[in-house]
Amino acid sequence: MDRFHPIILKPGKDAAVLRRHPWIFSGAIDSRDGNVKEGEIVEVFSSDRKYLATGHFLNGSIAVKIFSFSQTAAGFDFWLGRLKQAFELRKKAGLTDSEYTSAYRLVFSEGDELPGLIIDWYNGVAVIQTHSLGMHNIKPQLVDVLKEVYGEKLLAVYDKSAETMERSSSRITHHASRDRDAGYRMQDQKDHFLFGSSGAIEIAEIGHKFNVDFINGQKTGFFLDQRSNRMFAQFYGKGRTVLNTFCYSGAFSVYCLKGGATHVHSVDSSRQAIGWTKENLALNGLDEKLHSEEVADVKVFLREAARKYSMIILDPPAFAKTHNVTNNALHAYIHLNASAIRRLEPGGLLFTFSCSQAINREMFRSALQSAAIETGRNVRILHHLSQGPDHPVSIYHPEGEYLKGLILEVE
Repeated sequence: MDRFHPIILKPGKDAAVLRRHPWIFSGAIDSRDGNVKEGEIVEVFSSDRKYLATGHFLNGSIAVKIFSFSQTAAGFDFWLGRLKQAFELRKKAGLTDSEYTSAYRLVFSEGDELPGLIIDWYNGVAVIQTHSLGMHNIKPQLVDVLKEVYGEKLLAVYDKSAETMERSSSRITHHASRDRDAGYRMQDQKDHFLFGSSGAIEIAEIGHKFNVDFINGQKTGFFLDQRSNRMFAQFYGKGRTVLNTFCYSGAFSVYCLKGGATHVHSVDSSRQAIGWTKENLALNGLDEKLHSEEVADVKVFLREAARKYSMIILDPPAFAKTHNVTNNALHAYIHLNASAIRRLEPGGLLFTFSCSQAINREMFRSALQSAAIETGRNVRILHHLSQGPDHPVSIYHPEGEYLKGLILEVE
């Protein structure tokens, strides 16, 4: 077995690792190999030199992201085993062999013991997004692993990591001047195909059809984490007038109309997103008379709109990507949700979400309570919502539960 760079923890600082938390913070480290660089594999030992874990080294407050609690060579067979394990979990969830669903998240970072790695499957196209230099470095092996897992079903592998790795390179150069050459190379990275090629791909999700532009779309192209929550919207949307804000490519709009909504109004600040929404409505054969769309800033729209709705979907982008802006994010959630509550008819429903990892469930609920108080209306919680089973959360890593949602009934 290859020998990796050793890291020795301070006395008493091994408790979190023994509880299988996948992060080691820099303050817990007593000593490390001075030659170790960002992205290289390290082995972590307790102060009395007992092996604890293996992971990728980072320059920053999180110094190691663990991918194994057993000693490993971390070669092709290891990565193949990890992806097969991830695939089997999606198979058990009924996502891999269904004619009704052809898209899912194959790898969800720490939830699949592969921190720093995201892989989404879109009907033959695998889209990879890396969030660490360590995972970036093994992309050639990952392509070979995907070929092994999917065989002839794999049409293409697209690397969509330019944005995430540029942020990573900024952190690398900020924390370690000796790694500036590596950081500079990261900034030169472009999204590109690692294998095969494909244009926008059509997927099925619980029988609904969507075109996914994984090259030009947000994130990897489609928000797979909302699949089960869209089913709630389809159920509750029957007979209601629905406002779908931050609509992106209109997935919630399609579900609501399929469920019998009398009208859906889709709003997004992106003209391209509105275009994708209209394409997806047509793809599903939905009556365009039952839908209207608007390119507008959602915050301004909610504040100035005169019309009221019987159901509103509020799925904004992350307001807080780091903990140091949590307070500002909470104020933004309060004001946005208060505006939405005011636009609801009596007995209306609000589907409201936060995808900010730095905002935990209790903080989000408190923000919604403040929003309700601000409006003076009686509000009740009907459902707590989260991400789907293809975004699993390790019980040892609660930070992985980033998507929080509530269905609220407003009197």
